[in-house]
Amino acid sequence: MKPIKTWSTAVKNEKKKTIPCNICGEMKFKSSLSCGNFGYVRCLSCGLVQMNPQPLKEEIIDRYNTKDYLAYEMANEENYLNLQLLALKDSGFDETTRTSVLDIGCATGSLLSHLKIRGWETTGVEINGSQADYGRRKYNLDIRNLPLEENNFPSGRFNTVLTSHLIEHLNDPASMVREVKRILIYGGSFFITTPNIQGFQAKLFRGRWRSAIFDHLYLFSVKTLTRLLEDNGFIIEKISTWGGLASGTASAPVKRVFDKAAKRFGFGDVMIIRSRKHETEA
Repeated sequence: MKPIKTWSTAVKNEKKKTIPCNICGEMKFKSSLSCGNFGYVRCLSCGLVQMNPQPLKEEIIDRYNTKDYLAYEMANEENYLNLQLLALKDSGFDETTRTSVLDIGCATGSLLSHLKIRGWETTGVEINGSQADYGRRKYNLDIRNLPLEENNFPSGRFNTVLTSHLIEHLNDPASMVREVKRILIYGGSFFITTPNIQGFQAKLFRGRWRSAIFDHLYLFSVKTLTRLLEDNGFIIEKISTWGGLASGTASAPVKRVFDKAAKRFGFGDVMIIRSRKHETEA
C-alpha cells in the first residue's frame, strides 16, 4: 500500500531554533518519526509530537504568502467543504445557536459562505493573501489577513470559533488556544479539526503517513490536544474521529469496513474536538 501524502510546500533550508514543548514546557525529546529530509520528535513528558528544532515564525508565514495554496484550495474547495460539514455534524455543531462565528484559517471562505447563507454573522482569518482576497471577492466575506493574535478582536466577541486543519501548522498552538478563549463568550464553543497521530493510518505508515508533511509542525493525538485545551480553560464536550484507510490504499469494500470501524472505535485518521469555554472565569 502506498499512502498519498497531503500537499505541502517543498522542504527547504530555514532558520530554526529549539523550543520548549508547547504543551508542558519541558525540553526533553526523543526521535519519533523520520520522513526523509525532515522529522519529528516526541516530548518525553507529555507525548506531544512536534518538529524541534522548529522553523522561525517569519519563515512559516513566508510559506503561505504564495498563490500555490489558493490553487490547491480552489481545486479541492467543494470536497473540503463537504468534509468540514460532515465533521461539524458529527461533533454536534448544528446544536449551537446561529450567532457570531469566527473561522481561523478559513482558506477560500467556502464554509463561512455556507454559514452566512444560513444566518450566521461570519468573520474569517486567513494569512494567505490570495485566499483572503478570493473569499472577499467571491463571497463578500469579512476576512482578516493577519495572524489571529494581531487582529485585536474584543474580548467575548464570538459565540463560536472554528479551526480546520490549522493548529498543526502553527508555531505556537497554545497561544492560539489562549486567544480563542479570550475572544469567546463565556460558555462559547470551540471546534478543532486536525490529523490524529494515534490513528490507524499514522501507526501503519509512520514516516510515510500522509499527514507527516513539512508544513505540519505538530501532530496531535486525542490525549495531547485534549490536554492543550483543558490546560487553557476549555471543557471537552465531544470527540469524533474518521478515516480508516486513505483512498487508493485498499479496495472499496475493505475501505468501507475500516472507515466504519474507525468512526465507531475512535482510531480514525482525522479528529474533531468540540470544547466549551467555562461559564465563568476560573
